[in-house]
Amino acid sequence: MLSKVVNLFKLKMIKKLISISSTVALFSLAFPVGAVPALNLPDAASDNAAVRYLGEKVDPATHELVQGYAIVHYRSANASARASKARAPKCYGFLANGAKWKSVEPWFVNPSNGRGLGGSYVLSNLASNVSKWEDATDGTLGNGGANVLGDGYFATGTLVADTVSPDNLNEVYFANVADPGAIAVTIVWGIFSGPTFNRKLVEWDQVYDDFDYDWSASGELGKMDFENIATHELGHSVGLADLYNTCTEETMYGYADYGETKKRDLNSGDVQGMNAMY
Repeated sequence: MLSKVVNLFKLKMIKKLISISSTVALFSLAFPVGAVPALNLPDAASDNAAVRYLGEKVDPATHELVQGYAIVHYRSANASARASKARAPKCYGFLANGAKWKSVEPWFVNPSNGRGLGGSYVLSNLASNVSKWEDATDGTLGNGGANVLGDGYFATGTLVADTVSPDNLNEVYFANVADPGAIAVTIVWGIFSGPTFNRKLVEWDQVYDDFDYDWSASGELGKMDFENIATHELGHSVGLADLYNTCTEETMYGYADYGETKKRDLNSGDVQGMNAMY
């Protein structure tokens, strides 16, 4: 197997030549279960364990100082003692005002998992969920919208979420998230402080826990629905924050549970937030 760097470099070089649909046919789910290291997050600095500060590092692409955050998605039964209860005036919120994507980058997924989700499904569903958020950029669903997160591609090597510093690769994979009750984690690097016009996002990674949770493509009881959770997680990737108030029908509501599917589609607050940001 070629190294991660070589594989991702080659994929970047052909990203304009191969569509997602044709790429799907070229790969199969053939990665050893258990080969991916567990994701360990820093301890929470307060009672708001849903957001972990990762520190300030130099972006290797631009040499700017950027900050990192890991946003943890907990199951409803575990969330009450883990996340802020602060109320928001609107049914959307931002990681930081003005912190959005100002360039379009590809993203890469290793779909290997121990819960039976097919590799082609994982990639195509993620791409579909990205399109939902992009469709909302103009405030109206159904007419396209702006390109925000770019296209997705398979990666055949082990991916590692960047909790120490960014590496300029946007990565998605399954692994054990070593944090009790965590369903998934999205890590975002960017400039979140200073003048609003200077803020931006520069990288995102996602890890879905297939150690503690079963996953489903059809909303099965007793399993986490992948589309439901992934649509929420991608909201963080585009710059939206969790909601912990009465906005329980929004995709960005911070809690989830087994068999839940209502986060598959964006609600009015999600659309408003995306439109306000982009």
